[in-house]
Amino acid sequence: MGWLETETGLEKTAANHVALTPLSHLRRAADLFAAREALVDGGTRRSYAEYAARVSRLASALARAGVKPGNVVATLLPNIAPHAEAHFGVPACGAVLNAINTRLDVDTVAYILDHGGAKVLLADAEFLDLARAACATLPTPPLLIEVADHEAGFTPSGDHTEYEAFLASGDPDFEWVMPQDEWESLALNYTSGTTGRPKGVVYHHRGAYLSTLSQPISWRMVLFPRYLTIVPMFHCNAWCHPWMIPALGGTVICLRDITAKGIYKAISLEGATHFGGAPIVLQTIINAPDSDRLPFDHVVEVFTAGAPPPAATLAAIEPLGFNVTQVYGLTETYGPATECLWHDGFEGLRGDDRAEVKARTGVAMPFMDGITVMDPETMQQVPRDGAALGEIMHRGNGVMKGYYKNPEATRDAFRGGWFHSGDIAFQHADGYIKIADRAKDIIISGGENVSSVEVEGVLMKHPAVRLAAVVAKPDEKWGEVPCACVEVKDGIDVTEAELIAFCRAKLAGFKTPKRVVFMDLPKTSTGKIQKFELRGQVRDI
Repeated sequence: MGWLETETGLEKTAANHVALTPLSHLRRAADLFAAREALVDGGTRRSYAEYAARVSRLASALARAGVKPGNVVATLLPNIAPHAEAHFGVPACGAVLNAINTRLDVDTVAYILDHGGAKVLLADAEFLDLARAACATLPTPPLLIEVADHEAGFTPSGDHTEYEAFLASGDPDFEWVMPQDEWESLALNYTSGTTGRPKGVVYHHRGAYLSTLSQPISWRMVLFPRYLTIVPMFHCNAWCHPWMIPALGGTVICLRDITAKGIYKAISLEGATHFGGAPIVLQTIINAPDSDRLPFDHVVEVFTAGAPPPAATLAAIEPLGFNVTQVYGLTETYGPATECLWHDGFEGLRGDDRAEVKARTGVAMPFMDGITVMDPETMQQVPRDGAALGEIMHRGNGVMKGYYKNPEATRDAFRGGWFHSGDIAFQHADGYIKIADRAKDIIISGGENVSSVEVEGVLMKHPAVRLAAVVAKPDEKWGEVPCACVEVKDGIDVTEAELIAFCRAKLAGFKTPKRVVFMDLPKTSTGKIQKFELRGQVRDI
């Protein structure tokens, strides 16, 4: 304690020290903005009073089902109202939310459910087969609650407790279990398994809360934004945006299927003012047929991440009424942690010069203590000369607690007192970071991380494959896609289509190679495959 506390006896009390938590945003909004529109999901519209009551019912129903503080509740849900409700209802009973990627294969979903120890699984009717198959492999499967979406044509099977009936069993006046310590766990998000099995990233209430107050500054938000959910809620909890919007009294506009028609409809008819998404979303808007376009008279603010948007994409989308800000982060940093902050010094830039700056990885958002580029061995800052390469390092309240049940990986990630991102970058003189390459050959396809090692492991199981290397191939639609470079065993014939089908049967769709190239793989004198050469060879195929 400082001298003032020592001399005067000042101390923390219930009056002056409350644990930070995003739960407080909805509790406040239910009081201040009770009649305002909180959620839009197709024909469903809910006020903040209704939203909070349903969250209370969900928290109560979970508690009555045996969920205790610290337990994990998982979801397999698209961007629909029940998923937004789960972001508050699960922690409101003291539990930890584990939103699972709906695009994963059965084996990976089963691993996540088992590793996280989920007590309950909220599964959308569209993904019920995936949920059942994953649960069937577990010795103690979670309680399966089925979420129907009648408007989208997904009706309940009748084999499981349905979500609305589950909510009806809960108490709308249930007293929320607020964290006593803001370090308590809020969410468990699994990485895409870029180095093997996915790792469980643990979020605390403090980090999420600070992110929800930092991003509105970076996004230049004012009260009552109308936010369109395009970033999946299973991806870094949609970058913490479902927790953020109630702080501003805004409206969450749910979009189950990400199509150009759906986006234009949300902007034109629902007045969406903000959304986040990968560059592929921008391309979807740019390439929309005239029949899908609807007029709107306001500028839509866009956060884009996953890969720097190409100059041609920025040049094409901004005249359509969108202002794009490049952001960057990881699952381990609650989503966006840097922003390409636009300031007066950039206003005179035009054309390619403007797009080049807009595509920078950027500078630290306000809730981060520091983000910089260092030599990972010496932990020294690299020169800010726009050329010297190093690893992007993070420090601050926006860094995860650690990897669940993986202390070794946690220690490695935090070595030297900084979080090691694994992303290779350089830094300009003004402090702006620019990613130059991705460590460990991670491929980012449509915003999803793909492990080249995982795909190579599957290819090597095919009887015709002697050696395989998977690298990123540039793709106009997805940003980049997996391309498999394969050496075939002597005397065995196999086609590109056969190998792609073989992978598709064992991998999620976004991880499946889109091209297979047969070749003698370039190697070093020690036999290591030279992937940098492969990238150059496949770039123009």
